[in-house]
Amino acid sequence: MDEYKYTSAAIESGADGAAVVNVRDILFKREFRAACERNSCGKYGKCWMCPPDVGEIDEMINRARGYRHALVVQSIGRLEDSFDIEGMEYAAKRHNSIIQTLAAELDSMPGDSLKLGAGACRVCERCARADEESCRNPDKAIASLEAYGIAVSELSKTSGMNYVNGPNTVTFFGVFLFK
Repeated sequence: MDEYKYTSAAIESGADGAAVVNVRDILFKREFRAACERNSCGKYGKCWMCPPDVGEIDEMINRARGYRHALVVQSIGRLEDSFDIEGMEYAAKRHNSIIQTLAAELDSMPGDSLKLGAGACRVCERCARADEESCRNPDKAIASLEAYGIAVSELSKTSGMNYVNGPNTVTFFGVFLFK
């Protein structure tokens, strides 16, 4: 795997950090799915890429472990202060845009990949799940790291990136898994 090609693509897509790690070094924990099941973000049962619809946790962990390499992508949003909700929303949208841009580029490369992002899928303005319809963009849809039981704070250490990047910042991660 040409690590430079993948990390360069991430940085060119707007990421603040990128690293390639072995999937075997990623910590998966069933407990991280509990945040989804508690509906912490309000998307439980409302998004095809979120629990319970995305699949059972053991199935997701086994699927992810079937890949060999992971491109870890980080974006850091700058905030006016710790109460800057608009800044946090902007940073989340920016991160989603980076992940979508990178996903489109990586899809053009040979090989199977699995795309995971921060929080619920945001490919569509309104998820078809809300209308009890099938996913409109299954090839572009992105499940969350938490839905797959990935310990993001540990992932940041494994990839050599900071989980917390100082006061008045918010940090997001995404992962692209490759065989």
